[in-house]
Amino acid sequence: MRIVLSVCCLFAVAFVTTAAAQQVEPVTTQDPNSEMTNPRVASVNVDWDAVRAALAGFETVAPHDDAGAAPPPADTLTRLNAATGKIFANVAASPVPVLLPFDTATYLSDEAAGTVGDRSKYFAGLDGATLFFPGPSGYDAALSLRRQAGPGGLTLTFADRIDVQISGSSLVYELEGPSVPEGTAVPELESQYPGIRRVLLESHLRYTFVRFGVPYFVSILCNDGPNRARRLSCREADKVAVHVLQTLNIVGGKPEPEQASNAPHTIARPDKVSPDFTYYAPGDLMPGSGMRGQSGRADSTVYAKIRFPIAQQPAYANSQSFMSWGDCDHTGRVGLGGRGLDGTYRCRVNSRVLYNDESKNFAYPWRDNFCEHRYWHVGQCPAGLGHQGQDIRPGSCLFRAPGAGRCDPYQHDVVAVRDGVLMRSPGDRALYLVVDQPGEHVRFRYLHMNPQMLDETGMISGRQVTEGQVLGAVGNFDKHSGGTSYHLHLDLQVPTRAGWVFVSPYMTLVAAYERLIGGRGQLVKDAAIVTAATGPAAPAGEGQTAGQPTAGETDRNSAEMSSAKPGETSTPAPPGGIVASRVPAESSPEKTGHESKSEPTSERQSERRAHHSERRERRAEHCATRMVKGHRRRLCGTDVAEGRGRGKHAHSVRTVDRHVSHESRSARHHGRDVHPRHARGSARHHRA
Repeated sequence: MRIVLSVCCLFAVAFVTTAAAQQVEPVTTQDPNSEMTNPRVASVNVDWDAVRAALAGFETVAPHDDAGAAPPPADTLTRLNAATGKIFANVAASPVPVLLPFDTATYLSDEAAGTVGDRSKYFAGLDGATLFFPGPSGYDAALSLRRQAGPGGLTLTFADRIDVQISGSSLVYELEGPSVPEGTAVPELESQYPGIRRVLLESHLRYTFVRFGVPYFVSILCNDGPNRARRLSCREADKVAVHVLQTLNIVGGKPEPEQASNAPHTIARPDKVSPDFTYYAPGDLMPGSGMRGQSGRADSTVYAKIRFPIAQQPAYANSQSFMSWGDCDHTGRVGLGGRGLDGTYRCRVNSRVLYNDESKNFAYPWRDNFCEHRYWHVGQCPAGLGHQGQDIRPGSCLFRAPGAGRCDPYQHDVVAVRDGVLMRSPGDRALYLVVDQPGEHVRFRYLHMNPQMLDETGMISGRQVTEGQVLGAVGNFDKHSGGTSYHLHLDLQVPTRAGWVFVSPYMTLVAAYERLIGGRGQLVKDAAIVTAATGPAAPAGEGQTAGQPTAGETDRNSAEMSSAKPGETSTPAPPGGIVASRVPAESSPEKTGHESKSEPTSERQSERRAHHSERRERRAEHCATRMVKGHRRRLCGTDVAEGRGRGKHAHSVRTVDRHVSHESRSARHHGRDVHPRHARGSARHHRA
């Protein structure tokens, strides 16, 4: 059917549709666990005889303080743990040999003589460990270097802090398909670590090797490009990493008694079925939103039994970039007319009508966006690039001001999903939660909380937290406050033989949310996303069936029928969608559309005018910043969509863990490795 708009309308939307709205068809299964699977985890066999042989030359005698003191323990490892445990707390809890850049032999000699003094002198020129976390499944450590003159006589241009992460794991997660690029050999370290590999992956220079039968990983956050005082190049990071590897020594660890299989059982679903909670299958992305025309990854694995990361319910996992107020992640936008909250547009990759109103996204069903269009390396995604995690919106949107279209941040609590320890340096935008439990070694990354607020509350490396403990608040921080929409980004990494790898957290979050609400979700099938435009009214939102109120209508009805107060939670809509409430402007939402005064004299004349109106709107709405011969240019028109920008240098990769200034805007690709030169050009939205 064709929609004929008034002659007086300045903005027009015309679509030919074959269905009234997106249909949602629940799928039921007899086996409640058929939609979820447990992770596949293998244990490593540690060669402790080789460890003891490596310690044979160390001076591990106890200090001779008292003539009548009891003789030292006979076992070499026990004596080592007793000595180094004064610096590395609970080091004996590690079931694998702990390797760190530490002068163990000198420390043991000084400790026996009682002349230890300043402990930092044993850390091979680094400033010591900001994090040391041993547990039943391995250990994780973070060390920093703050001196401009590097250790071991290295001369570094970079003047800021350099963070080095080191992990050893007794567990290896077995993933399907290639997880990371193989990397390159390191001849200068081959004799010390046979088979060691170097790879630049996900903005980290990483070294992986196996020693004593245990996989170890050393990584440094860096950026490809020239050496600068305020940006750590991967060339300089490589110098530091090689120095760290050359100075690794055994500092402790203890063999575990033989245990039965510790295969994790992560699935625990409620028997009751939720009447409201619905979700799409894993890998079912928004149409057209995958990388390079690829779909998502259908990963049904529940990698950990976690507490849901947002304290309050409901919550909505969906795309930040390809839903209302999203930027379409540089795939191109088409303006469709309207102003203010009723202003509409669509992403060029699909026909879904979007609004300049962030509150329209707070509705079921959930949707996976792990492999959504982003230029971040994700080996688990079909295209090799993707989003790395899942966007999650809280239960309601409180407008900053009437008609603003933006949600006020910091209204909902973010909590720890498991017991663990935090890994974060002051000022960093990313907050890691490292989990080391029997049969489980994972880490979670939280993004878009305010770094200053995290600093003020002491959310830094080494702080131990318990499941459900408040870490911060849902925000919209991305380089600056208001840099993205109101949501939490959560991603999940597991250790493999090639290092820490991003895996889809989607089904892990589905299982956690079911336990939070006490009801099992219903899987929904996708249908073609089509819009039944009926004049200037808003189209049906995702998750609504034909004949139901749209998200905007439900929201307006809620606003008109109740006296919404700041901080109120969302009000359930009719079946098919739950929509967040928002604070109305005075008595009702602001109306910015133009009323129709008369009908056109002919359908052909109306179509012609609608076409010209849409072309004018596209010229005004569809603008983008492009690099032209090394200069930033603002280009507007109908031909500046991503269609012309998918070339080799169309996008670049930038880091998200820390803020680094003076960012260039190009990227170089070497084989399968994406080398970040820094952030993409300026856009209305950033990292999601």
